[in-house]
Amino acid sequence: LLSRSGLSWEPRSRAVEQVHLRCTEGSLEWMYPARALRVVLEPNLSSAHHTTVCIKPASDFQGASIYVERAGQLHLVLSEAQGARPHHVSCFSAHRPQRVALFLQASPQRDISRRTASFQYELLGNQSISGPDFKKMALAEAMCRPCDNVELLMAICSSDFVVKGSIRNVSHDSENHMSQVDVSVQRVYRQKNRIFQQDEGSGEWRGPIRTLQQCKVKKGGGDFLFTGNEHFGEAWLGCAPRFKDFMFVYQAARERGANPCEFELN
Repeated sequence: LLSRSGLSWEPRSRAVEQVHLRCTEGSLEWMYPARALRVVLEPNLSSAHHTTVCIKPASDFQGASIYVERAGQLHLVLSEAQGARPHHVSCFSAHRPQRVALFLQASPQRDISRRTASFQYELLGNQSISGPDFKKMALAEAMCRPCDNVELLMAICSSDFVVKGSIRNVSHDSENHMSQVDVSVQRVYRQKNRIFQQDEGSGEWRGPIRTLQQCKVKKGGGDFLFTGNEHFGEAWLGCAPRFKDFMFVYQAARERGANPCEFELN
């Protein structure tokens, strides 16, 4: 998390301050936006496969607009009005993955009231995303089809979360074309952050997983193995076979020595 304040600048200082962010994901908080701020994304572990940048504004984002620099020109990524929309995420391709420059332009204001232009960012791998469309980013996780055996075996090795559980409820957000699957968890094999937590009252482990509404996920009985990745603190559904089907695939692959990683079954 990087925090900056427009009030700290000297009146005679240069109009544009520049900051460098070295992580592939993080957040920036610009309090009392004034004049302009140039943000250069230069991840230390950068490689050519980081080809897409996604930005999610905070719910109280205000006071600035965000542009991306391309060939000396500024292209609008996020306006101040767009920042107020819930779940709004803007994605764009990075022509130079090792160095992406964002330009934050403060909006004119008459008083010194508290405003904060705060957002999260992620540099994503080489996925099938074209254009500023978060649904396409989600589609890279939720392909709305069953994973084949190779994809499933890789998913348990490389996913941000792997949990065994059942579907408690499915709710839909028609405005944003998304669905939320509430999962009752029997076992957490792996999770990147604490999305799946234990309820203090019932002692039950549970957590939400998001997916596209077009995938038409419905509540059904039985146990599943839920896998997927996290984006902006939310779990996005990847492969989710019935647990008994996963067991059959994994044990068959293990007998052949074809499993890409060891998975603790007991």
